[in-house]
Amino acid sequence: MSARANGRKGASRPRGARRRTVNWDRLGRVILVLVLFAVLASYLNPLVNFVDAWRDSKATKQELVELAEENAALHKQAADDSTDAVLVREARRLGMVRPGERAYTVHKLPD
Repeated sequence: MSARANGRKGASRPRGARRRTVNWDRLGRVILVLVLFAVLASYLNPLVNFVDAWRDSKATKQELVELAEENAALHKQAADDSTDAVLVREARRLGMVRPGERAYTVHKLPD
């Protein structure tokens, strides 16, 4: 009988030689590890963005504290500047006069 007639079952290889087969368990594990690394790599960019946003929030909080201090100082200055003497001086600087006063304008003053 020929090798083809036997259905090729061992007829074309020498005795004792092993036939190479695909080890599906091992291949599956390798593919699973590759997929796991791909998923982990996809989380890398969002993680970096999260860390950058966290750092920016700390800087923004520090800026907020500084602006709050400046705001408090400006409110205190505004309260101090609302006295009558300061208001009269600023009104005169703007050219305002009190009722009953006469305003004068001087032109061509020497430099």
